[in-house]
Amino acid sequence: MVITGYKAKDFRNLQETQFVPDSGLNVIFGENGQGKTNIIESIWMFTGCHSFRTHKCNELVASGKKKAKVYLDFIASGVENEACLTIDSKREFLLNGIEKESPRRFLGEFQSVVFSPSSLSIVQDAPSERRKFIDIAISMIKPAYSAHLLKYSKILANRNALLKQISQGIMTEDMLSVWDEELARIGAKITLYRLNYLDRFSVIVSEIYKEISAGKEQLKLEYVQSSKSFAADEYEMTENIYMALQRNISNDVRRLLTSVGPHKDDIMLKVNDLSARQYASQGQQRSCALSMKLSEAYLIKEATGEYPVILLDDVMSELDETRQHFLLEYLKSRQVFLTCCDISHVTRLGNCKTFRIENGKLID
Repeated sequence: MVITGYKAKDFRNLQETQFVPDSGLNVIFGENGQGKTNIIESIWMFTGCHSFRTHKCNELVASGKKKAKVYLDFIASGVENEACLTIDSKREFLLNGIEKESPRRFLGEFQSVVFSPSSLSIVQDAPSERRKFIDIAISMIKPAYSAHLLKYSKILANRNALLKQISQGIMTEDMLSVWDEELARIGAKITLYRLNYLDRFSVIVSEIYKEISAGKEQLKLEYVQSSKSFAADEYEMTENIYMALQRNISNDVRRLLTSVGPHKDDIMLKVNDLSARQYASQGQQRSCALSMKLSEAYLIKEATGEYPVILLDDVMSELDETRQHFLLEYLKSRQVFLTCCDISHVTRLGNCKTFRIENGKLID
């Protein structure tokens, strides 16, 4: 996967911005607030996912403008592609002149992995951040998975609405069984997708973390199911989730929320058998997040036969020299877009193509 051309107009502060990147390391530098992250963000959106900074389309359009457009030329599986993203109140994609029905239909066409200071949220923040990470990672290589997520979220919203009606005496608890059956059925599929992905992912992430720590530390991952289901197959898992939903009806009605299911599951990270979230140092937590992002890229390569485009947004200053060296050595032979404020930080990187940005424009 290689980007061969980029152009943006009115995406956040980006004006008529275009460039031809190198197939290796590309460094975008400039002062804060000039538009470096905006370029990274706009490239990432060609994955078909939401921005990693906001879900609001209006925040992506330049002030006073009605819409933003971004164009991306890229080669995937040896085929040249031209893609266009238009943003106004929604996102619309064209691929080789053909309109996609929805952003979800663009999943799998362009592969990328983004690593930024906010990636630490995977380790430090609530379980929702780890669920979001794994859901995006799976969707990259299994686009059909996103359809299950969408269906599950709609069923969950309907069940939660019914819980409120039950608490108000408008409906009775026996009405829940229909929603519970569907929620358990789709929930089992989602859980199995996650477990299957983690089977391979946990091995890779442990190996990469071991390299980063020079063999001194060990990282382990454990998937924690809110339904406490240890089923062997989809049928059994569906039954277990359904029974867990039924057991928790009284609690759910009281709280007006569904308390079990894949929307409540978590991925526990342990460094040397201790919770990374609670006990790991800042450096160890960065190593965990970095290992997970690199493992995500590795599995994309394993599934598709091609490395994804790597987006590194202002992360070099967040990493110590040892981790910087490891990261850049590991990413050799990949196409990388790296942003930084001070170009002197990257002069030791060797061969790279540099782009200076100022007020949303690239300066020669």
